[in-house]
Amino acid sequence: MIGGGGGEALSSPPPNPGRSRRESLELFSARIPFRLKVVAVWGVILALLVALFAAADFDVAWMRENAAFIAKGITWTMIIAVLSIALACVLALLGALGRVSRNAIAVGVTGFYTSFFRGTPLIVQLFLIYLALPQIGLALGDPWAGWLTLDVLTAGILALGLNYGAYMTEIFRAGILAVGPGQTEAADALGMTYRQRMRRVVLPQAFKVIIPPTGNEFIAMMKDTALVGVLGGEVVRAELFQRATLAFSADLTKRLETAVADGDADAVSAGHLELVRTIDKAASHGALHKNTAARKKARAARIVAGPTA
Repeated sequence: MIGGGGGEALSSPPPNPGRSRRESLELFSARIPFRLKVVAVWGVILALLVALFAAADFDVAWMRENAAFIAKGITWTMIIAVLSIALACVLALLGALGRVSRNAIAVGVTGFYTSFFRGTPLIVQLFLIYLALPQIGLALGDPWAGWLTLDVLTAGILALGLNYGAYMTEIFRAGILAVGPGQTEAADALGMTYRQRMRRVVLPQAFKVIIPPTGNEFIAMMKDTALVGVLGGEVVRAELFQRATLAFSADLTKRLETAVADGDADAVSAGHLELVRTIDKAASHGALHKNTAARKKARAARIVAGPTA
């Protein structure tokens, strides 16, 4: 408080033990690296899960006995997911190009494709491809009967690719539309054709927007591969969920043990999430150089077009 005289100094505030303790905790927390805090939180959560696991009194011997059999399904889970996401990316790119085009046929076909596969459940699409296509092939006769009769693995990859391609069409379309109109104008000024413009200017910049949600779709697809096991198939080519179901069918009293053993898929998905983040950072770094090159092309186009304007 300031006194009446001009020469009096400010009096110090009264000590506040509660505030000083809080400030001390804040200073102590600020000295701890952020990543170390995150690791500590994960450690506490894992410790709680381990405590719950121990309290549940699972049959650990049964889980250890069947863990290797179930874990072999990771290979086929990855094969189905990788092939399906590759097919989905191709379909999404074609669908997005059709959606942004001015061709009525392309817009109509891609619009029907996205509406149908986004409007019906994935499990229904699996049964349509695996069970309905052979019936159509039999009605059409040879050689359609042989072509449309698919094995479980092929039908599952086709259904997942078609389903996720419909959803990812909007992701690819948003990425293409995110590229500024000035980029396409500069490409036109340089005399590029539509294919050259898409391949050299638009798509390289659109990938920066496309890659992160595509990574999320891949992680979701890894979990949806469990639906392929509903169709049956060979044990040798069974994915995680189907192998867990087979292990459970041998002993129907091990419901929770089977679910916990099948949780390996979550660990695989977490690992691929880190891979997707790494790819996202690399794509963002590459997109910076692509944008720099595109700006140089735009400046060159303005210089060329300037005298003729």
